[in-house]
Amino acid sequence: MTTLAVLSDIHGNLPALEVVRRDMTQFPIDRIVVAGDLVNWGPFSAQVMDVAAREGWALIRGNNEFYVLDYNTPRAPAEWGDPSRFPLLPWLAEQLQGHWHRTIAAMPDTLSLRFPDAPPIRVVHGSPRSAWESLFPAMTEAELEPLLAGIEETTIIAGHTHLPMDLRAGRWRVLNPGTVGAPVNGTTDARYMLLRAVDGTWVAEFRHVPYDTATLWAEFERQRFRERCGVIGELVWREFATARLWVLPFVRWRAQYHPDAPTDQRLLAAFDAVDPWPYIPAAYHLFR
Repeated sequence: MTTLAVLSDIHGNLPALEVVRRDMTQFPIDRIVVAGDLVNWGPFSAQVMDVAAREGWALIRGNNEFYVLDYNTPRAPAEWGDPSRFPLLPWLAEQLQGHWHRTIAAMPDTLSLRFPDAPPIRVVHGSPRSAWESLFPAMTEAELEPLLAGIEETTIIAGHTHLPMDLRAGRWRVLNPGTVGAPVNGTTDARYMLLRAVDGTWVAEFRHVPYDTATLWAEFERQRFRERCGVIGELVWREFATARLWVLPFVRWRAQYHPDAPTDQRLLAAFDAVDPWPYIPAAYHLFR
């Protein structure tokens, strides 16, 4: 019986990854697969890459790996050069110090897993079309099917949304293990998924494991993350502290009401004076 451990969206959170690794030791796992976004957001991106590469896990790139590859190149959008809006990009580059660039550059964007005792699996980060596009649990079959068109494999694993998922859309089954390192559902547990081949199909078990966040906060403090990364750093810190979305609601609110305003403490104070709920995407309204 093939058993897979599927991780996604570790986001530089080494303490969360380590507790998942300890949890996995109780199972006879044949292969560990990571559906992208190993880096960024958390302060341990280099250490996470070191673990994943040393252990020989099957890895794909997520959108945060593209930040590593395209920052400070002609491929980067112009707005990435704004240090108030994208302060995490130079901070991430400093963490990695170029050491992992060539490894990430050679990672695939998708995997096709073909084990003998269950259906083939396509692993993507966002959707089969783009690492930046989301497959949400609340989507209807009519919404999902065009995003999956042309994919031979009938089992699809995606990450990116940080939301666990197991649903059907036409001929496809779509799974999301949730996020190891950056939860958005109000609980800080690290999440991953076990897949077991049983009677010719995949049986999914969604795991969530609590962990002590003290090491995470200490490293943020040591790196002076909030001081160095300004408003966006403060919002990222809040996401780890509350397991809720903060950056995306702020970005959406700013685009609607203050598109030309500098991303500074005055703008953050104005955002804090409003209810962020209307600016949180509807797919996350399950968690309030």
